[in-house]
Amino acid sequence: MAPHLPAQQSGPDYRFERFRTRLLIDDMTFGRDALGPGSRLPEFDLPTLDGGRFTSRALGRRPVLMVFGSRTCPVTESAVPALKRLHRRFGERVRFVLVNTREAHPGQTIRQPATAAEKHRHAQQLRDHHGIPFEVAVDDIDGTLHRAFTPKPNSAYLIDATGTITFRAHWANDETALRRALEQVASGKTVHGRSRAMARPLLRAVGHLPGIVTAAGSRTGRDVWRAAPPLAVLGALSRLFPRLPADRRGPAAAAAALIACAATAGLFVVLV
Repeated sequence: MAPHLPAQQSGPDYRFERFRTRLLIDDMTFGRDALGPGSRLPEFDLPTLDGGRFTSRALGRRPVLMVFGSRTCPVTESAVPALKRLHRRFGERVRFVLVNTREAHPGQTIRQPATAAEKHRHAQQLRDHHGIPFEVAVDDIDGTLHRAFTPKPNSAYLIDATGTITFRAHWANDETALRRALEQVASGKTVHGRSRAMARPLLRAVGHLPGIVTAAGSRTGRDVWRAAPPLAVLGALSRLFPRLPADRRGPAAAAAALIACAATAGLFVVLV
């Protein structure tokens, strides 16, 4: 059975229309009771876009890499190219499944889905936008599976054939950590661990934020400015580096911000 889900995380609260600071804070940490290495999977049975099923009762003989994501998540935008590279290398030995969730940053163009049919269309949009070559599953409208895992916008889990979680990554664009875990699994070794990387995955995602705002709608940009001004500033600065790959624009923006802060501090010292 799935674990008990707090009522305040269900319904409209889960399917939020406006991104808030509280949601950003929730995205940053896992609670002590969150599913992780050693936990058994909750029961679930989800449709996949290819007409199949992704179900806890028939995972298959291979280990599973399960990733949560959405079209309006900048970390998902950063993660999918890495996941495609990993799939090319490990796809014959590990089953890859991307579970489409609520929209991380809904706007007036890409809204939070209100029906199962809309959520299915969002999953198709996510798959087609990235050209995802592996399975895409669709969670139910209230995110029952997503909430059972403590909803994070782009977390990843390695699951063995018995339905036990062996590895958890807070962000699926942490390609190095996932590759190491997959190498161990593919060679038959036991994996038990987690990736808590935070700064680097988020900086990789920052360069994708302007594209997300363009796709989702201007309201998304306004919400980010209100809820997370530092990320909004870095996203704006990332536009200064269009010749860099999107994953490198965030770090470049952070460096530019630090240089500007240092220069301002130096000028203040001289003036004083």
